[in-house]
Amino acid sequence: MVWPIIGYRMCSLLRSKVQSMGSFIHREPVWCLPFSGLTSTSVVSSRTRPLTKVMSWTKPYCGHAATSSFKEQQPEDSSNCHRLSPENKDLDVGNMAETDGNQDLFDLMKKRFLSFKKHAYIKELEHFQALAEAQSPKFLVIACADSRVCPSNILGFQPGDAFMIRNIANLIPAMKNGPSECNAALEFAVTTLQVENIFVIGHSRCAGIETLMNMQDVQSRNFIHKWVANGEVAKLRTKAATAHLSFDQQCRFCEKESINQSLVNMLSYPWIEDRVRRELLSLHGGYYNFKNCSFEKWTLDFKECNVTEEGRSYAVKEQEFWG
Repeated sequence: MVWPIIGYRMCSLLRSKVQSMGSFIHREPVWCLPFSGLTSTSVVSSRTRPLTKVMSWTKPYCGHAATSSFKEQQPEDSSNCHRLSPENKDLDVGNMAETDGNQDLFDLMKKRFLSFKKHAYIKELEHFQALAEAQSPKFLVIACADSRVCPSNILGFQPGDAFMIRNIANLIPAMKNGPSECNAALEFAVTTLQVENIFVIGHSRCAGIETLMNMQDVQSRNFIHKWVANGEVAKLRTKAATAHLSFDQQCRFCEKESINQSLVNMLSYPWIEDRVRRELLSLHGGYYNFKNCSFEKWTLDFKECNVTEEGRSYAVKEQEFWG
């Protein structure tokens, strides 16, 4: 069963609390169950740390995002949404897809940079100078490398808000799979920057997940195949739960199932598991559907998870639908 889309308006959902209907627990051999409810319960860390500037959520695409999920709140500041500000119309200086020639692309890039310097950097000079000395992001975001899925654009992350990892299909390999650039960045963000939230963001029509679902054991594996094989458990769960569905529907299912697999995989890193156990770190999943511009968010329920060599089960909580 594909997770249902709830027909709530974004603004009313995000500005009002809805009654929690409880989390669902996914236990083998059931493989996967759909979300059973929505709640706007906030994730609050037990640790506080100075922030140079709290995330400023803007509304360039889908309306206001929920600031209530964060420990600190600030009033909305339209100056962070340059495209909508009348005095900053010259920021929207063109579309790269409509330009011809390599030099034109860099000319456009230069205009965008100079516009950023004029309308963002100079106006927030103190903030950017503080960032030049140190960073203390609240989030580690793992997102797909897909050019259509930019977390800063979609969710309004500002400089200093989030440490970013982007790879094919937003996958996090288990620790036993050995070192990679991905888990090196993961270690730095958790042990050095001490982020309080890890947010794995998947999306609709993911080519990496489609490749995973199409892979056959006899297939010769290139770099892409070897990487997406990190989602093999999610593929097996999907095949077991959705044998009656079309291939396209199976891919949509696996796009979300792979996010949960990555969340569980992170518990195989002892320095992540320790911080989650002590409630210094929360693990979250998100799914962006760019066909209808909607977003689903949930949090891994660590207390209900059971991860062993023999098998694993997981539960999620604080499920929300924005759109």
